[in-house]
Amino acid sequence: MNARASGTPLIGVLALQGDFAEHVAVLKRLGARTAEVRLPEQLEGLDGLIIPGGESTTIARLMLRWELLEPVRRRAGEGMAVWGTCAGAILLAGRTADLDREGLRLMDIAVERNAFGRQVDSFEASLDVPALGPAPYPAVFIRAPKFTHVGPRAEALARLADGTVVAARQERLLATAFHPELTEDTRFHAYFLAMTNAERAPATADAS
Repeated sequence: MNARASGTPLIGVLALQGDFAEHVAVLKRLGARTAEVRLPEQLEGLDGLIIPGGESTTIARLMLRWELLEPVRRRAGEGMAVWGTCAGAILLAGRTADLDREGLRLMDIAVERNAFGRQVDSFEASLDVPALGPAPYPAVFIRAPKFTHVGPRAEALARLADGTVVAARQERLLATAFHPELTEDTRFHAYFLAMTNAERAPATADAS
């Protein structure tokens, strides 16, 4: 019995660089089936794909090298859910002024890389995320991007106290500036799993 038939989603985690193992561990805690993705053919059959935090330029370069950009865009257009955390959010953005390589350009958002400073400027914040319920969400920011624009096709899910958007959704696409895999709170991963089963139109594959 396949993952979709059994009701258990099959979630791929891009495993080229970054903290992919942490995402896999959380997904397994939630009962999802997981697959590490390094090659285009490994995208087939996935209900969702997570692009983890790491070095956005390195991940972009490796996606180009292994010819993953177009296959991910195609699968997203077919309805596969995609979630980018930190560096992954940068790659999902339709506009990233300071990324020196091509990204996926899937979401109607613009981001600024390393907007909160260097590694030593990492911080935690309690976020109000209505989509996750009333309890504050403990978000970990490490060399995090800032969402400088959220277009009409996307919606803001969470903001810092100063109004800065740090999480957004567009149909089956999700972007978070922080690292949900580094907390004990599994609500964002559960939210993404629910997105893979949502009865929504296929995601738009180009926000440029």
